[in-house]
Amino acid sequence: MIELDKNNFEEEVLKAEGPVLVDYFGDGCVPCAALMPHVHELAEKYGANMKFGSLNITKARRLAIGQKIMGVPVIAIYKDGVKVEELVKDDATVPNIEAMIQKYI
Repeated sequence: MIELDKNNFEEEVLKAEGPVLVDYFGDGCVPCAALMPHVHELAEKYGANMKFGSLNITKARRLAIGQKIMGVPVIAIYKDGVKVEELVKDDATVPNIEAMIQKYI
């Protein structure tokens, strides 16, 4: 899992070849904290076929707004620099995330 920030987001996500999953989370977000270990497990399971990263929107507010992230948790998949799908808040469950990953690998 790559720790994303405003300095490496463009290179690691927007200029990446192939699919990239980004876990958007925020400080003090309880659902985000509960989801994160599962996302790390999925990164271990699918990391050979897809890049995984996480972005703390508390530290990168402008970047998150630029990506139209208005609340967390959000799990988004980018392909060739374009956001192709995302799961927001209550839809960001482990089965939904895994099903979304499988569409793009």
